[in-house]
Amino acid sequence: MGDWTPPEQRFSELPLRLLTALVLIPFALFAVWMGSWWLAAGCGLFCAVMMTEWCRMSAAPNEVLLAGLAAVFGLSLALHIELVSWAIFAAAIGLAVISSQRQTEARLSGGFGVVYVFAMVFGLYTLREGPWDGRLAALYFMSFVWASDAAAYFFGRLIRGPRLLPRESPNKTWSGAISAVIACAFCGYLAAGWQAAELLPWILTGICISVAAQAGDLFESGLKRRFKVKDSGNILPGHGGLLDRVDGLGAVSILATLTFLSVPGLPALLGF
Repeated sequence: MGDWTPPEQRFSELPLRLLTALVLIPFALFAVWMGSWWLAAGCGLFCAVMMTEWCRMSAAPNEVLLAGLAAVFGLSLALHIELVSWAIFAAAIGLAVISSQRQTEARLSGGFGVVYVFAMVFGLYTLREGPWDGRLAALYFMSFVWASDAAAYFFGRLIRGPRLLPRESPNKTWSGAISAVIACAFCGYLAAGWQAAELLPWILTGICISVAAQAGDLFESGLKRRFKVKDSGNILPGHGGLLDRVDGLGAVSILATLTFLSVPGLPALLGF
């Protein structure tokens, strides 16, 4: 039951995934560590690539213009002038909707793509640059997401068992999902000690991060099924597109930013 992949193929993509991680992770860590314009430049680059992938995946027109607006949006975040960023965001949505085919579904798809991509970038930037120790918060949460992904990948292929959501993502299993949650709960245990903070909030935070990351991953998998594509792109060997790689981190960044802004005392409780 669940043994739909020959044993020798379970980790066939591992070398490519490791190689991609060795390139992508240091870049992400550097941008987050430096913050400000360095982070905005990284956000602009990522936003442009993800917007391009969305346009190709959904067959939306004006790929170049939307990618350009996405890059400018990422850079504009460092200005800390909300009106500018909102204007670019509105222009991108307007372009995506107006230039799409006349069918309502195509227009909604174009507008949703802008919201989806821009929100992930905005969430990460705001998490890093918010009124708390953003560098520490972003680095912790990024590491939790990577721990969740790694645990789901390795234990899901080792243990196998029933699939989590066969229609949305046939390779994901309950064993991988549960292992990811346990791994992040353990990360929360370690973080509580390092931060000299209360244990329960950190363990719950770890669990929530894993659930949010996996939900973001499954959501993006559902979008790919909707558009009948295997990957959002092919820029990252072993992963597909950039959207395939950062969907979980994007979801966590959005959720963490909204939670921190809504519950002002939470960052301090976690030692941020």
